[in-house]
Amino acid sequence: MTTPEILYSVKAQRGPELRCKGWRQESILRMLENNMENAEKPEELVIYGGIGKAARNWESYHAIVKSLKELEDDETLVVQSGMPVAIFKTHKYAPTVVMATTNIMKADWPTFYDLQDKNLTIYANYTAAPWEYIGTQGVIQGTFETLSAIARLHYNDSLVGKILLTAGAGGMGGNQTRAMTMHGGVAILCDSNVEIIQRRIEKGFIDELANSLDEAIAKAKEYAAAGKPLGIAVVGNAADIYEEVLEKGWLPDISTSMTPGHDPISYLPAGYTVQEAEELRDTNRELYLEKARETMVRELKALIKFMDLGVHSFEYGTSHRKECIDAGMDEKEAKRLPGFVAEYIRPLFCEGRGPFRWVCLSGDAEDLRKIDDMILEKFSDDKLVTRWIKLAKKHIPIEALPARICYMGFGQRKAFALEVNDMIRRGELSGPVAFSRDNLDSGSIVNPTFESENMKDGSDLISDWPMLNGLLNAVGMCDLIAIQANYSMGEAVHTGVTMVADGTAESDMRLEVAMTVDSGIGVVRHAQAGYETAQDVANGKGKLTNESIKIPLWWKPEATFGPKDVKKEVNA
Repeated sequence: MTTPEILYSVKAQRGPELRCKGWRQESILRMLENNMENAEKPEELVIYGGIGKAARNWESYHAIVKSLKELEDDETLVVQSGMPVAIFKTHKYAPTVVMATTNIMKADWPTFYDLQDKNLTIYANYTAAPWEYIGTQGVIQGTFETLSAIARLHYNDSLVGKILLTAGAGGMGGNQTRAMTMHGGVAILCDSNVEIIQRRIEKGFIDELANSLDEAIAKAKEYAAAGKPLGIAVVGNAADIYEEVLEKGWLPDISTSMTPGHDPISYLPAGYTVQEAEELRDTNRELYLEKARETMVRELKALIKFMDLGVHSFEYGTSHRKECIDAGMDEKEAKRLPGFVAEYIRPLFCEGRGPFRWVCLSGDAEDLRKIDDMILEKFSDDKLVTRWIKLAKKHIPIEALPARICYMGFGQRKAFALEVNDMIRRGELSGPVAFSRDNLDSGSIVNPTFESENMKDGSDLISDWPMLNGLLNAVGMCDLIAIQANYSMGEAVHTGVTMVADGTAESDMRLEVAMTVDSGIGVVRHAQAGYETAQDVANGKGKLTNESIKIPLWWKPEATFGPKDVKKEVNA
C-alpha cells in the first residue's frame, strides 16, 4: 500500500467552483476542510479537545475526500468511527453522509485506548468527527450566556469590574477570555502551553500574555477597578495556579476551567513540560493517567475551595468531577461543585435554544454580514439573539470559512433557515450555507454529569432522546447525521447534524422538517421532564413562536402497569 500524503495544513475551498457532483456533496466536503483549516494538529487529524479527530487515519481522510467528490445525488456515504466503510445507492432525499463514532460497549478508557491502538475507532469529541467545528468561537456564546446568568443572578446584570479566573486555552477553552470581555469584565486564563496561548492571541481571543501570575493579578485588578475589559493569559498548570492564588489570599469573582478533564490522556500533569508530557504519554500511558488524575483532583479541590470562599464556581463541561471520582475522590465532595448546564443554561434548552450555527460556504465574509443584518431585522424582538449578534459582529474574528453561532430556539431556527435559503435563491448571498450545531444542544445529548445532570424527572441516564434526535434528523432528510459517544468513556451519547441551504425548493422542504424536529425534540425532552417553560412551548404558548408540538401523552410518575394498579385505585 502506498503511504498517503500527510497534510500539515488544509484550506477549505471558497467560491462557486464545484469539485463534487452537487452542492450537497461539495458542502459536506467544505465542512470537512473547514474542520481541518481550524484544526489544532491537522497533521495528526486532531481538530480540538486533545484527541478529537476528523478521520481515523490518513488513508481514511483521503478516501472520504475521494468518495465525496465521486458521490452521486442518490448515494449515501457511510462512515464508521472516522473510516469510510460503504457507499449505498439510496435516493436523492437521503442523507449524503451518515456516521457513527466512538460507540463502544462497556466503555472505559483502557478499552477505548486498546481499540484505538488497533485502528478500530477514534475519539469523536463533539464536532470534530462530524466535521462541524468552526474554531474557538464554536462555544463562545455558551460561555457568554453562562456568564450572563451569573451577572443576572448575582451582579445586578453586569460583569463590569468583575474578574474571571479560568484555565485552558485550547480550541474550546480559548474562547473564555473574549466571552468575559464582551461582558465588559476581566479574565485571567492559565495554560501550560505557551504556543496554544500565542495561537489564541493571534486569533484575537486573548489580549495579552502576562509574565507572571502576580503581573496578571495586578493588571486584572487595575482594569477591573477602571471598569475596562481585558483578557490576560499566564503560563502555568491550572492546579498550580489555582493553589497559588489561594495561597496569596486573592479571590476572583468567578472561577471555572476548560482544561481537558474529559480526556485525561490530553490533560497535562503538574510538574511536566509539554514535551515531557508527550514523552510520558508515549512511553507509559498508565503512569501518565495516574499523574494526570492526581493533578485533576488538585484542580477540582481548588475550585471547590474558591466556591466555599464565596467565588461563583462551576464545572464547565470538562468531566473533572466524574474523572476525579473515578480516581478515588469522594463522590459527594466532588459533586458539590455545580455543573453549568443545570445551574445556568437549562432554561434556554427548555425553549429549544442551544448552540445553533451556520457556515458561509462561499468563503465570502459579506455573506456573513448580510445574514447578521437580516437577523437583527427579522428577530428584533428577541433581546438575547440581537444582543449577541451585535456583539459578535464587533468582537468575534472569522476563523477559516465565515461562521456564526447563535442561541436560536424552536420555531426561530426554521424561520431563519428558510429566509437564508430564500436569500440564496434571490442571489443576495454568493453561495450555499451549511447549518449545524454543537452536540451540546437542547435535545441531542444525554450526559448525567453534564447536559442531563439533575433533570427534574430523574431521567439523567435515559439515552433514548439523542437516538430519537438522530432518527428524526434522518426523517428530516438532513445532509449529515452522526450518532456518537465521547466525554468520559461510557458517560455520554449524542448526535451531530448538518443541513445545507442551496436556494432550491428541495432545500426548503428539507429545512422546514429538519429545523423543526432537531430543536423540537429538545423541547419535548424537557417538557416531558416537567419543565413548565418547555411545556408552554410545546403547547404553542412560547415566547419565541406560537408553533406547537402534538403530545399524545404527558409523562407522570404514577401510571397503570397492570390489574394490581387498578385495584389500588379502587381501594383508594
